[in-house]
Amino acid sequence: QVQLVESGGGLVQAGGSLRLSCAASGRTFSEYAMGWFRQAPGKEREFVAAIHTSGGNTIYADSVKGRFTISRDNAKNTVYLQMNSLKPEDTAVYYCTARRSTVVVTYLAGWGSWGQGTQVTVSS
Repeated sequence: QVQLVESGGGLVQAGGSLRLSCAASGRTFSEYAMGWFRQAPGKEREFVAAIHTSGGNTIYADSVKGRFTISRDNAKNTVYLQMNSLKPEDTAVYYCTARRSTVVVTYLAGWGSWGQGTQVTVSS
């Protein structure tokens, strides 16, 4: 399994932007589909976005489509989540996750490795 470390969270006003990064250990990063989930207080962890091993295919939750962009740099073992037009309802702890597969899934149980999470707070 890969070890994942997120960074880039913080406090931002509504309408602002943040970019999250997730650095992965190991030499097989390109064999992993990567994803982002988030969990708000009192709510279940929910899917945000995912990207195929090669970066060619991406998938997004309807709630972030058009505002968030997931990307990856396999040379740097890093996946990113660019978040624009942030809303207060985007406030949550954001988790990076990995799945050693060429198939991207959106359900929680389909992912194996998880980072420790990074807090994103959007003020109104």
